[in-house]
Amino acid sequence: MKREVVILAAGHGSRLHSRTSKALQSLAGRPLIQHVEAVARAVEPDRLHVVIAPGAEDVRGALSGQNLSWTIQPRPLGTGHAVRCLLPRVDSNAILLVTCVDMPLVRPASLNRCLEQAADGLSVLTAEVENPGSLGRIVRGESGEVLEIVEARDANDDQLGIREVNTGVMAAPASVMARLLPKLPSHDSTGEIYLTDLVASVRQEGLTVSAVRCEHSDEAMGANTRAEIAALERLLREQRSRELMAAGVAIADPSRLDVRGSVKAGADCWIDVNVVLEARVEMGHGVTLGPGCVLRDVSMESGVVVHPYSVIEGASIGESTEIGPFARIRPSTEIGRDSRVGNFVELKNARLGSGVKAGHLAYVGDATAGAGSNIGAGAVTCNYDGKRKHQTRIGKRVFVGTNATLVAPLSIDDDAFVAAGSTITKPVRASELAVARSRQKAYQGWTPPKDRD
Repeated sequence: MKREVVILAAGHGSRLHSRTSKALQSLAGRPLIQHVEAVARAVEPDRLHVVIAPGAEDVRGALSGQNLSWTIQPRPLGTGHAVRCLLPRVDSNAILLVTCVDMPLVRPASLNRCLEQAADGLSVLTAEVENPGSLGRIVRGESGEVLEIVEARDANDDQLGIREVNTGVMAAPASVMARLLPKLPSHDSTGEIYLTDLVASVRQEGLTVSAVRCEHSDEAMGANTRAEIAALERLLREQRSRELMAAGVAIADPSRLDVRGSVKAGADCWIDVNVVLEARVEMGHGVTLGPGCVLRDVSMESGVVVHPYSVIEGASIGESTEIGPFARIRPSTEIGRDSRVGNFVELKNARLGSGVKAGHLAYVGDATAGAGSNIGAGAVTCNYDGKRKHQTRIGKRVFVGTNATLVAPLSIDDDAFVAAGSTITKPVRASELAVARSRQKAYQGWTPPKDRD
């Protein structure tokens, strides 16, 4: 039987007090809806649906891929109404699984079990939690069968004491939903149609209602408040730290590592405290990341050392290269093996060959430097003329002295030497010494200003 999945994403999330919709709230570096989409696609649905509110074009922009269908819920009339809006797009012969945009920790195995139990009726994914709070309670009969789901706002004192809760995930044949959803009443307290009322309707039809309990209670965690999102962030951080350690990465303190994307690491890597890894980060064997580093979209070959408080984005770094401390490497930068980019050096759209040294306090932007070259302290490539960026090409084994200013467009050929303090505006040929600075003058017998009348 075909499988179709819907993500209910029309809610704004008023308790977040945000101008951004709940679906686009950031969690571990990605919008919430992308986490839920990844889980939904893991069950291999024939079609993935998303229900959104009017004007939510920004939510559309967060997802892409095949077999993706969008439905607009014109008014916020509850989860039951949201699924009713969707049903004309669903294959009547499919099993429809309903999940929510604020359940990023639900596991594919739980969704698969829910789908498998839904062939003959309705299956509901439940969880047993310590503090049920505002979650709907699962009310069972004497023999353990599911009688109904009672929302916390409508529950009596006995029902509020129940710890088994509704996760918001349920599945049923689309034909069953199409027949029963139009009959569900709206609730006087909110005017909404609750999808949870489907349980009682299915029972009245004589169909089976199955409860599938999550193996992990954290699967039921929602993202309705800032505190809940912070708790989700902590759990994901711990989970990803465990995964990295299981793969052989040594982590100084797993509670102080933030992974906000995907990380691949070779053997014997070391990650110190307060490191942030975003988007896609790849490490070869024996890579060391010092305290406080922030890396985004970075590829590092074996033996790379990133010293404390360096920020690297959109770069590839060759074997046995050292970065930092306090270095900033910006997008479209490539650094060859055995190089050194030291403290307070900034690179942007730069390509450094093997063995290049830029020890401290330099800026290299829109430039190339050949193998074995040295960029002295305070050296700057002047790449911007107020309108356009220009390239600086530095050959192999070039020595650029301290406080040299290289005004682009400019080329400096192999084995050239630029004297300290020079402002270079014309090409320097191979093996030349270029000096471009004011001549020093000394005046004897002069009177300091403080001694003048």
